[in-house]
Amino acid sequence: MKGKLSRRHRLLWKTLATSLLALAGITLFVFYRRPSIRYDPGDRAEGITAELERQLPADYPRVAFAEVARQSGVSFQHFYRARSTQLPEDMGSGAAWADYDNDGDDDLLLVNVSGPLTLDKEEALRSPAMCRLYENRGKGAFVDATERSRLGLRICGMGVAWGDYDNDGWLDVAISSYPDLFLFRNNRDGTFSDATDSAGFGKHKGFWAGVSWADYDKDGDLDLYVCGYVRYRFDPQDTAKLSMQFEAEVPYTLNPSSYPPQQNLLFRNEGGGKFTEVARLLGVDNPTGRSLAAAWCDFDADGWLDLYVANDVSDNAMLRSLAGRKFEDVSHAAWVADYRGAMGLAVGDWDADGDFDIFVTHWLAQENALFSNMRIGAKGAKPGKMVFMDIADQQGLGQVSLDYVKWGTVFFDYDNDTKLDLFVANGSTFQDREDRQKLIPMRHLLFWNRGDPEGYFEVSSASGEVFRQATVGRGAAFSDYDDDGDVDVCVANHSGPAWLLRNDGGNRQHWLKVRLQGRKNRFGLGALVRVLCGDKVQLQQIGSQPSYLSQNSLTAHFGLGRFEAAREVTVTFPSGKEVRLNDVPGNQTLIVEEP
Repeated sequence: MKGKLSRRHRLLWKTLATSLLALAGITLFVFYRRPSIRYDPGDRAEGITAELERQLPADYPRVAFAEVARQSGVSFQHFYRARSTQLPEDMGSGAAWADYDNDGDDDLLLVNVSGPLTLDKEEALRSPAMCRLYENRGKGAFVDATERSRLGLRICGMGVAWGDYDNDGWLDVAISSYPDLFLFRNNRDGTFSDATDSAGFGKHKGFWAGVSWADYDKDGDLDLYVCGYVRYRFDPQDTAKLSMQFEAEVPYTLNPSSYPPQQNLLFRNEGGGKFTEVARLLGVDNPTGRSLAAAWCDFDADGWLDLYVANDVSDNAMLRSLAGRKFEDVSHAAWVADYRGAMGLAVGDWDADGDFDIFVTHWLAQENALFSNMRIGAKGAKPGKMVFMDIADQQGLGQVSLDYVKWGTVFFDYDNDTKLDLFVANGSTFQDREDRQKLIPMRHLLFWNRGDPEGYFEVSSASGEVFRQATVGRGAAFSDYDDDGDVDVCVANHSGPAWLLRNDGGNRQHWLKVRLQGRKNRFGLGALVRVLCGDKVQLQQIGSQPSYLSQNSLTAHFGLGRFEAAREVTVTFPSGKEVRLNDVPGNQTLIVEEP
């Protein structure tokens, strides 16, 4: 009868079912009896990361970095006493380079966390962990100018950025923290005055992270964007709550997902030292993002600064400027609404195709992203249109980063070969299993750009003994502080000394530095600098790289390679005025004044 199985078929099906049940039982036994795999953040994985490793090519640059902080006079120690396992304590702090005394070289400001949030007021006031300003005396030597400057804040410090908000030709500084914002005006005599309350910053309480200056409305004075992270509130009962991440216990009070996002702020400069907060009015408050860094840059080449925001465990945001009057959210349309644990940002034209690309650092087991700007060369491309594609894996920047928790970063040409390289500061957010008062250190990464089509190679192991050492890295800032023609790095380490990584050998090839003098926006933030070297155009926008909680030198640095001069240097100031110079000799700092 049709549909009825024979005795032989029934026996076969019974045998097959019994075999499958036995196989399933063996599989379950092996699964539950297998040795427990302990994950230690920072250890090398033996799976996909080992399979996709790239061999270092023979022509990698023979450039090394040496850690010279203490011998240079930078004796900075981050944090005081033991952590109390609260999120604001662990996010770390930033560093910022700027010529605050107008003597021609970059000085260094390091932000600090005075200690655990459980310190009482008297203990906090006695803490040796304060923000510190180091004055550059030339030839790579610094002196501690903290006491005289009055910038020795004892706070739970986060971000820092220099900007001349009153257009007097002297750089002022903004500092973020939990739970306060600070603004200090440069008195032009080595001291600073607290302008926080008079500017209108003091009434804004929150968990503030990255800070970025820009003249978004082109009215000639600088406005300030402030990243809000989470609405953190400590509840003693939360200390008993734990979650598991990669077989590691993570306290509830260290998990950003435990807290709702904090809105971002935009302070419009009204002149006379007064600001108005307009983020929601202009559409840049990004209320659903846990923001850590924000970059001002003209990504669509329409002449107006757009805003890209790196958000932790929430979508990143691309906010396109509508002629400075308002901003529209084009995150999804531009393919950059990336939901990962975004920390730091680097902005630069990595492939020298004439538009700005974005590099984003991420949390553990998440690849870093290289969003290549596809506007130039795209069919029908025009100002105001932008689209990006993440090509990190294709260019050697993706899988190599999976084992790290990544923070401060920047595009910089460390060997002066005309191609933009990358540095990434790493440090875990996991607590040490043996001593939970400490966070797990990691080594930092240096990527050399070999150019098309090979892309980037991780060259840390061949770039100095310092890259074999591990710290709990957070902020990173970049400057040719010793004025020898190659770019150096400051790394702000959590619960440890700051590192000053001197570049030794990058100046074997030619270079050009460009410093701007604007009429109103005196340091030229937002100005576009183009350098034609041979047949290659290099592009930088002053102040566009926020790193993580940090700020790089406001002097643009270009590698010229074997060329002794740049064929052409063009500077387009935010006002639209342009300066074009031909046959500019290399190995110098070029001062360009706005007409």
